Amino acid sequence: MTKPTHPLWPLPILAALVLCAAAAPLLANGDASTFGPRDVFELEYASDPQIAPDGSRIVYARTSLDIMTDRPNSDLWTINWDGTGHRPLISGKASFRSPRWSPSGDRLAYVSSDEDGRSQIFVRYSDTGQVAKLTHLERGPGGLSWSPDGQWIAFSMFVPEQPKPFAKMPAKPQGATWAPPARVYDTMFYRSDGGGFSQPGFRQLFVLTAEGGTPRQLTTGKFNHGGTPSWSADGKTLYFSGNLRDEWEDDPSNSEVYALDLASGDLTALTSRHGPDRSPIVSPDGKHIAYGGYDQKYLGHQNSVLQVMDADGKNVRTLGAEIDRSLGGQRWSSDGKSLYFTYSTEGNGKLARISLDGEVGILADNFGGLSLGRPYGGGQYSVSKNDRFAFTVTNPSHPADLAVVEQGKEPRRLTRLNDDLFGHKELGAVEEIWWKSSHDGLDVQGWIAKPPGFDPSKKYPLILEIHGGPFSDYGDRFAAEIQLYASAGYVVLYTNPRGSTSYGEDFANEIHHAYPSNDYDDLMSGVDAVIAQGYVDEKQLFVTGGSGGGVLTSWIVGHTERFAGAAVQKPVINWYSWVLTADIPTAHMTWFPGLPWDNLEHYMQRSPISYVKNVTTPTMLITGEADYRTPMSESEQYYQALQLVGVETALVRIPEASHGIAARPSHLISKVQHILAWFERYRTSGDV
Repeated sequence: MTKPTHPLWPLPILAALVLCAAAAPLLANGDASTFGPRDVFELEYASDPQIAPDGSRIVYARTSLDIMTDRPNSDLWTINWDGTGHRPLISGKASFRSPRWSPSGDRLAYVSSDEDGRSQIFVRYSDTGQVAKLTHLERGPGGLSWSPDGQWIAFSMFVPEQPKPFAKMPAKPQGATWAPPARVYDTMFYRSDGGGFSQPGFRQLFVLTAEGGTPRQLTTGKFNHGGTPSWSADGKTLYFSGNLRDEWEDDPSNSEVYALDLASGDLTALTSRHGPDRSPIVSPDGKHIAYGGYDQKYLGHQNSVLQVMDADGKNVRTLGAEIDRSLGGQRWSSDGKSLYFTYSTEGNGKLARISLDGEVGILADNFGGLSLGRPYGGGQYSVSKNDRFAFTVTNPSHPADLAVVEQGKEPRRLTRLNDDLFGHKELGAVEEIWWKSSHDGLDVQGWIAKPPGFDPSKKYPLILEIHGGPFSDYGDRFAAEIQLYASAGYVVLYTNPRGSTSYGEDFANEIHHAYPSNDYDDLMSGVDAVIAQGYVDEKQLFVTGGSGGGVLTSWIVGHTERFAGAAVQKPVINWYSWVLTADIPTAHMTWFPGLPWDNLEHYMQRSPISYVKNVTTPTMLITGEADYRTPMSESEQYYQALQLVGVETALVRIPEASHGIAARPSHLISKVQHILAWFERYRTSGDV
């Protein structure tokens, strides 16, 4: 089907059941000529590109996946603007991150671990290559920001609190071994996915001389002062975003932009609207502040717009609302007359510019590449004082590489970090597809990944892979998991049904207080559209998805019998129990019309557990045991329910994994291998 016109179109287990080894295939490492599971450890990607103030060179984090430690590791590499001089700058056993140039380009600050394994701030001198450790911190710093004169570095760091004992225990006899003490929590947000159970304390701002020494704590109180602070032109004030209200737990997104006077410690709120105000950036002349956010309307999704105000908080104006996309990553142009920003439209990341008069121009497409497992958005960039850009670039054939661009010229890709791997392997070809939803004719976009060596005269099994969120998007980006499915001989459809971002606020809010609903129709119509291509075996349809995609996968098997097998990843099965067990209990504020006990019918109508009696599809569940975003109890509910109604099922538990199951390479591989092993049980013989 021809691509429709859109507003921006030319802009440009295993504790319950062990799956037998005989059923897990297929891809020990697959065909050496195609991308296989072990190849995941060979992937590299570029991130956090920082261009020097004069635009002459770039430092970036080059990340590889260590097969011995099963973790990512980053070294700092440098490359000249013209693509020459590509070499390691700082490397070793430790991981190096957050490189930041001093204003004059004579020094580079970065974060790495010291000999005790604690994260510290280091500085490298450009002329000699000497490195100095500036700090002796007990906890990791973040949000590094140089003062305009290069004499100070501001940063944020978690500061623990020592709570008073809740209950007094009797004295323990000398030499006695008692059970660990009780842990008591009295806050709403008492644990976080990926972070575990919370230690009392808050993130505070600090400032440190660029020659090292003792950092000075600037903020206090029972609030998180987060993000990267921005300095005033005279170096006397820091601007940051935070929610410093006593009721911040009840309404965590209601943040403001604050000015912090370094001499007095006085805090002044510069914004006051109900909604998030975040990521303030001071203009080159110090007269204006740009920031992002929106007025809270309690919709499922709201676009973030750009706003500019005077340094005292007056004369607020909005930029980019007419683009009808979420805008972010704002930076000032060198002359202070424009803002640079990023957004995603129709699954493609853009680096763009908007003048203070509202004129918009695209600087580069294919911005992103930092999501290694699945084709999500997300990229990073920096801009020099002469308006040169360094950014991460991707497409379905490679993860994030480093690219550069300047206004009025074409982008240039400087690195090809995976050519040594992909140069002798055939990846699955990816093509775009559009179709109309059977529900209302709404235009829906997707992508088809075909197996290496694809033959259109043959019939292939199909995997429908559904993104999470639900307010996010897939796109024309590299995805290791998609490629592994394709290498196993499947056609893969991944798509952006209604509720996805990058198509405008109305498209996303098609599922406002109605999720899941007609997004199901969008997905089924997409499967039909691929079947219509003539190379898919209708008797070999499979479906999987994670998080929000796990919700929709479990919803699908409760509403149709057309799939031969399903793999439900880290789902929400019962919205009532989810609100009471997840690490984000306030999510009900925008996703539902009220609290569960006041809206029982609504919650249960949208819960896949309500339709379990309809399920006949063999369904596997897979979730991390340390997942606090969609807790294991959700998967356990569905597993028990499917067992009770006699559906073939398996529960796959990934030890130590949080919601982002694929954070460690072996977890990514394990997830894919278990899904493929499950599908292989129900895959019938055919042309392939």
